[in-house]
Amino acid sequence: MTALADRAPPESDGPVPALAGGAVHLAPSQRAVARVLGRLLDDLPSRETRPELGSPRLRVLDLRLRLLRAHVFEDPGPLLRRLKRRGLLRERRGPPGDRAFDLPYPDVLRQFLGATEARAQAALPVPGAAELDEESTVRALDTEFRHRLREVLEGRLPQTLEFGASFNVQRLSEYLRQLFGEALYRDALVALLQQYALADVPLLAPNGRVTGTTGFHLALFGPPGTGKTFSIDDLVRGNPRSGVPAHGLPGRNRYCGGITPAQFLRVGASYADRTFNFIVPEFNDWFRYRGMVEPLKLVMEQREVKWETTFGTIGPYTFRSFFSVNYNTRAGGSGDYWASIADPNFAALEDRMLLRFQPMTPDRFRAVETSAERLELGEIDFTLAESIRDHLTLVHGLETGAARVPGWSGTRPVTLQRGLYDRLRQVSDRALEQDREPRYSPRLRSRAVRLAAAARLVGALQGPPEAALTVSPAEVDLAAEIYEAEIAARSGPTGRSSSGALRPTADGQPSLRSANRANGTRGDEP
Repeated sequence: MTALADRAPPESDGPVPALAGGAVHLAPSQRAVARVLGRLLDDLPSRETRPELGSPRLRVLDLRLRLLRAHVFEDPGPLLRRLKRRGLLRERRGPPGDRAFDLPYPDVLRQFLGATEARAQAALPVPGAAELDEESTVRALDTEFRHRLREVLEGRLPQTLEFGASFNVQRLSEYLRQLFGEALYRDALVALLQQYALADVPLLAPNGRVTGTTGFHLALFGPPGTGKTFSIDDLVRGNPRSGVPAHGLPGRNRYCGGITPAQFLRVGASYADRTFNFIVPEFNDWFRYRGMVEPLKLVMEQREVKWETTFGTIGPYTFRSFFSVNYNTRAGGSGDYWASIADPNFAALEDRMLLRFQPMTPDRFRAVETSAERLELGEIDFTLAESIRDHLTLVHGLETGAARVPGWSGTRPVTLQRGLYDRLRQVSDRALEQDREPRYSPRLRSRAVRLAAAARLVGALQGPPEAALTVSPAEVDLAAEIYEAEIAARSGPTGRSSSGALRPTADGQPSLRSANRANGTRGDEP
């Protein structure tokens, strides 16, 4: 991989275009296109190019894929024509079915886009100190990701490609099973699959139409001490105090411990049209504040957010990122659990997350105890931590267009097949036979599809670089297993076993609905 430097065009190309006042007025839809184009330009210096090119090159297909990933569905044509008239783009022959432009003055183009965005922002209220500070946090996170990606591309690319040639979701599962045991590894697995899903890769129907993307929200809940924070935070970002190395995506996880929901909604504007993961370790605390469900629901649905308070208006902005959260439940004896979030509308948020229930069963108690013991004695060997992190970084870079590797194409969508849906339909059919009044929504299946696609990304470096990414039977099996467990956690079998404990689900999880009934609450109230 060679770095792409901004090369000055030949002198015969004429003078550098002036900014003519520094900016122009753009319609809101075109401002969104300009922001995405600006981020694409920021990635150009680290991209491969041929030495004979006199300037960086922009492919319209690359821009359209970036727009799709940012959920911007506007036509970039008007903005490109405007930039072409100003001399900041020069059209050249592109590959069949695509258009390409040389960028003779990339620095001037960056200034132009930046000045245009600044002019648009000037009409908005002046951000508070927290928002200004958050911009520096975003820059630091971006720097962390680019630094790691550069290290992989320039220093460990052959090793990472070799590792990826034999790495898939089965090998990742086995690694985590060896670390944490049968009772704990699935939660860690789903947390790392969410990290792969952050590339937000398009999902393609068999007819070639884009029907979604891979990203999803994740929630772990259960009594204290069941390993929730470890799965979504320690394993992802690392915990040097306990000797746990990071396995997650560098520079794309924003920790939200101690932040209030109002602060989140305010700083969230700094992440507009970007894709990050927000780790919220105590989601309960956010619901001590009244009226938070509706704006958070808009955030999770990735709709436009506008929140009016007595101190001013926040937004509007569009949030394109995801959450991984945990929250505690209360225990009433050996087998009764119910959520400690009193807001009756909280179920609307739960319905938008992939839910994993972590009850404190004897098996889980022993598993957590044993894992903590082995960790403290130095008996857990995280041998694949750095290799997995390099692999995750490279896959994310390739799928988001932040990196190019010779012989590898850019973004490769995941192609969905009818077999995946047939298998998930079998799971829901069995559940509906047992419960004619389901307490869960069809949204669960959509998240299972995204989970299967994320599992496919783990093996993205296997096989020929040009091969399509199609969900395999192993990934279908995993999605069906997690889907069945989530249905059981939300509605599972009723009644108690002879011992008085809740009947377990397929993966050993007691029924949340049974716990609710045991305490006199409705099954759809967490």
